[in-house]
Amino acid sequence: MKHNSLKTFALYASVALLAACHKDDDMDTDRPATISIENVLDSRPLVESGTFKGNGTPPVILPGQSATLSFSAAKNQRLSFATMYGWSNDLFFAPVNPGIKLYNDDGTPITGDVSAQVKLWDNGTRMNQAPGAAVMHPGTAETSPKMIKEVNGMDDQGNSYLPASQLMKLALVYNGNSTFTLTITNVSGGTANETPFSPGVWAISYVAGGNLLLPEPVYSAGKLSANGLTNIAEAGDNSVLSTYLTGKTGIFTPLSPVLVVVYTGDENPLFKVGEKDRGEGLKELAQKGNADVLAATLKMKGMVKAVYVLKEASSTVLLPAMGESMGGKVTQQLMIKPGYKIAIATMYGFSNDWFFATSGDGWDATMKGDRSTSVGLYDNGTAIDQFPGAGITQFNLAGTPLTESKVIAAVPNPNAFTTLPAINKIIKVTVE
Repeated sequence: MKHNSLKTFALYASVALLAACHKDDDMDTDRPATISIENVLDSRPLVESGTFKGNGTPPVILPGQSATLSFSAAKNQRLSFATMYGWSNDLFFAPVNPGIKLYNDDGTPITGDVSAQVKLWDNGTRMNQAPGAAVMHPGTAETSPKMIKEVNGMDDQGNSYLPASQLMKLALVYNGNSTFTLTITNVSGGTANETPFSPGVWAISYVAGGNLLLPEPVYSAGKLSANGLTNIAEAGDNSVLSTYLTGKTGIFTPLSPVLVVVYTGDENPLFKVGEKDRGEGLKELAQKGNADVLAATLKMKGMVKAVYVLKEASSTVLLPAMGESMGGKVTQQLMIKPGYKIAIATMYGFSNDWFFATSGDGWDATMKGDRSTSVGLYDNGTAIDQFPGAGITQFNLAGTPLTESKVIAAVPNPNAFTTLPAINKIIKVTVE
């Protein structure tokens, strides 16, 4: 019996050892996982918008008075605004669409008198009386609303008007680092068309692919008045159109081709907060969206198991959601095992050198699910920052970054320029 017991024990031990060996083999075997990165930003077409008004009560801009507005803008972006010709039934001042040109073709900022770019427009909703203090508001409605049209010397009722540039002076000052101030001065006093200007609105559109996303934010000549412009043109009330423009204002940015690295060890191979750029290619990713330099460097590191640069099929970059269009998405199958980690990096496309990346020392590659809340937004510290999406030196807006040398740091939110959505409302990362 004792001999049989020993044989039975030996058999059980052999089976257990064999099972353990198979278990270890399984642990060491590469297994597939899929990583997906999406641009989930619910984007907006306007970079900035706002209001302006006079200093008195009511807050109109009387002859001899001025109002100012300040904003950021990149090359090819334009400034649009609207304010009521106060002593009229439904006339308003606005630049010809798409708005006031802010840079010369060579990228130098335009400064000085830009009054020639403002015109007088008829909103088409009221019959025009002779302009002046005696105008009755709101006046007689048009039998049916007409299309917005320029008042070029005379309105449809035969009333005469001086050119808008003789009633309103526009002085543009460049403050540096892509920021401008426009001063609107009422110079109508003593003319045949003396009038106060009402509180107004202004807007700056994003440019993507060389095109303004909302080239006619305030009005459209040849179309019916909309979105609260009538409230300005008839009554000088800018609140409705301001609300509309605010709803169109926010964040728009593509994400660059995404770098994904699979590695081992305790340190993130891409960067470390508080240190300067390592000169391995992260600067090229953060400033220009070029991940190839960093990918080549990483492939030479012993702890790196695999490197990928993921490009969206049609546009290479991951565009945000726009209207009915979903945001861009890329996926990649990875081969992983216990002890492997994953890190990613992608440029905040409309910035000088901001990038999204895995926070800390990377993700355990075997952990599945949504990893978006452990993505951070970082400033690479190698280029002077400007308003995201409105910087003349931003590479993706046809600019050349201006060099600086600072340590890599998290981008605060709110930051010096704007307030961003939560990071997981911009980029979504899933491992399955």
